[in-house]
Amino acid sequence: MKGNFEEVISSNLKKLLKEHNLNQRQLATIAGVSESTVGKWTLGKSTPRMGAVQKIADHFGIPKSEILTEDNPINLHETVGRTVQIPVLGKIACGDPIFVAENFSEYRTELADNVPPGNITFLKADGDSMEPTIPDQAYVMIREQPDVESGEIAAVLVNGDSEATLKRVRKQGDTVMLIPDNPDYDTLVITEDYPARIIGKAVKYTFDL
Repeated sequence: MKGNFEEVISSNLKKLLKEHNLNQRQLATIAGVSESTVGKWTLGKSTPRMGAVQKIADHFGIPKSEILTEDNPINLHETVGRTVQIPVLGKIACGDPIFVAENFSEYRTELADNVPPGNITFLKADGDSMEPTIPDQAYVMIREQPDVESGEIAAVLVNGDSEATLKRVRKQGDTVMLIPDNPDYDTLVITEDYPARIIGKAVKYTFDL
């Protein structure tokens, strides 16, 4: 190894940041550490724990050796096409636009050819209300749009625009219902007492094994 351990990791992490057009804050979210910790890694002042290395490797779909050792081709994704980073919608700040950085909890890598046009984000399914169509903990790709056709699955804001949920939208005249695919859950009817707002259409989902 030509450089010391800290320098090798620093160089490899910088290559990853450049390849995926990420900043240190975004890498910190992926690794589950603070932004200042990532700053020390990239400056070669400290090295990441193996748990953080594993999270980074899993996120980008690369072996840990591409982070820990020298002279490894870091641009493996280029052999299969250009990739893009898509944010995952997390806690929503009240009053803020939905698709802003403050509302994102992490980022996921997708092939650009598999991403539809428009403003795209992921929403992680939390619970089994949409099973068997959408598994619990699946990442659902959402295309931002204010409405969907009756029968389509949408990301819908409820609870005072502070919580995003996935439901099948059913329209009957002036009545709009949010229907879970799991029959164990109740249908919700949008009313003045239970307002809701569609923020996007579910396009597809991915699932981590």
